Amino acid sequence: MTSRNKGVRRVVGRLVTACLLAAGLVGTAPAAAETPTPGDGPVVVPVQTTGPADRRFNLVFMGDGYTAAEMPEFRADLERHLNALWSIEPFASYRSYINVWAVEAPSAESGVDCDPGLDAPARDTALDMGFWGGCNPDSVQRLLTVDSRKAAALADLVPGTTRANRQVLALAHSSTYGGAGGGYATASGGNALSSLITPHEIGHSLGGLQDEYDYYARGVPGGAYSGPEPSSVHHTLLTEPQMREQRAKWWRWLGEESESGGVIGRHEGGLYSTGGVWRPSRHSLMKTLGYSFDQVEREVMVRAISAKVNLVQDHTPNTEPVGADRTVWVDTLHPVGGALTVTWRLDGRTLPTDGARTVDLRGLRLSPGPHSLTATVTDPTPFVRDPAVRASAALTRTVSWTVDPSLTTARDDTRAAFTGHTPLGPPVGARTVVHADTTHRVDRTPQVRWRLDGRPVATGPNDRDLDLSSLRLAPGSHTLTAHLAGTAEELSWTVDARPATAAYELSEPLRTVRRPGQPVEYVYDGPFTMRLTARDDQEGAVVTQFRVDGDGWYTYYGWPTDADAPFRFSPGGTVIDDLVYGKLGRSRAVPWDDATPDYGTHRIEYRTIDAAGNIGPARGFLVTLVEPES
Repeated sequence: MTSRNKGVRRVVGRLVTACLLAAGLVGTAPAAAETPTPGDGPVVVPVQTTGPADRRFNLVFMGDGYTAAEMPEFRADLERHLNALWSIEPFASYRSYINVWAVEAPSAESGVDCDPGLDAPARDTALDMGFWGGCNPDSVQRLLTVDSRKAAALADLVPGTTRANRQVLALAHSSTYGGAGGGYATASGGNALSSLITPHEIGHSLGGLQDEYDYYARGVPGGAYSGPEPSSVHHTLLTEPQMREQRAKWWRWLGEESESGGVIGRHEGGLYSTGGVWRPSRHSLMKTLGYSFDQVEREVMVRAISAKVNLVQDHTPNTEPVGADRTVWVDTLHPVGGALTVTWRLDGRTLPTDGARTVDLRGLRLSPGPHSLTATVTDPTPFVRDPAVRASAALTRTVSWTVDPSLTTARDDTRAAFTGHTPLGPPVGARTVVHADTTHRVDRTPQVRWRLDGRPVATGPNDRDLDLSSLRLAPGSHTLTAHLAGTAEELSWTVDARPATAAYELSEPLRTVRRPGQPVEYVYDGPFTMRLTARDDQEGAVVTQFRVDGDGWYTYYGWPTDADAPFRFSPGGTVIDDLVYGKLGRSRAVPWDDATPDYGTHRIEYRTIDAAGNIGPARGFLVTLVEPES
């Protein structure tokens, strides 16, 4: 059977929707009857464990077309995807909510179906992945689908995960650009841009975000939008005054400097249309790979990630009334980017606990009769501005107890011990919130005492979280310890407060200009290349970024056709597969964008994000583009 006939056969019965990256296409994934069984084949490997699987959002990666001998390549591709993911908000701040698993299922043959063309041979692989929508001649090359039943069966091997608390991401052993979104997101593992496909697809699959492309098929402008007001939170027909007047869409963010460049406002194009519909930012990860989520999308993603977990991880039992002769406690999650708040109320009156995770009822002198005690845990993240989102179960949880002073609480002899903490192995960054949880006793909760380089650090009533950003650490390496009062137990972390450094290498300019007190200036009359490299004094990958003229930070990945090649700037940009890369000055994403060269002087800045989350200072140089002599 030819690969084309095989692809046509697979189209029948497909039910899972897939959204193609940077092509604006919808396809479906096959549903074969076979299911893999554990044994000598698939192996579940925990990559990042932040807590029990049933209490976390679980990313389950699996590879297809990697033979047993090629499994190290799958691990390397997975690591590269994760390095990019952790550099992007809100994944960086909520990494501690996420478990990552790899299901290693060796394929009999290397590669995937119809790669790169419909005439390519079919491969015998674990997940039956294929380009061209699974070898469908009516599809397009970039639509990369996976057998949904086989992917589900592999994901089910990860204990504690369900369809409700996980996202499956299948990586194809291929350097061809492609991917798809939905319940089973896909990406090519080895393309230069492939690590940026993963957050885009999670934006679709988890956040319900829509594509902001102004085309449906590459190279063909999408035309004018003619539908009603979109249900998409980041598309609208409203003007800015109408958004403010109606308090609709992204009105709370209007006028803000966009995290992905420019100003949040009303930018035409999206939902595969070139006009008649507007999006919040000029760029964003849902429009152009390389940029970040803007604030509107980021707020959606914060809610989506948080909705997969419970901010309250444990608490004093509340199925029956408790006495007033004891302490009551809650254990919370611990975002890397900022501590949660806890507010205690007794009979509706706020208690002056200042964020403590424990309240001692003995000091309240309660009157006879039942009382109502509540602890409300809230995520105060500045990433969220919508009060409805803030008040939702994703970002606010309340636990209630009935307190009966007539009850006598039995004492317990629970041993003081640490029960959970920030991982001890890799260094933590200077902006990290480090945490340490402990056991509890009815008469008291052990105190955690923190020291930095041997000196005590005050924390206030919430001694479970220490926000290192508040300490303004000097550059360098530090030692942080958490000591459990009254015991010999102690935890220790290395704090990396020195960001990685980056260096650039440019192709030969016409001339180099150096002026006192000014950045070095390079003069070109045509295309030039820039290679960014990074160094760090700690282990772990470093992500480098650059921006032009203060526009959005853009992840450096080499060049779309070769990850090892330098990035190429040119007066009009370079068209690759009907998308445009590297126009100097005002960016250009598609061939019909303005290609007018921006002659003159431009500032290029670059920075690093290291494995600990430290963001290096922006450094830069000037490039002057002159018209070539005729």
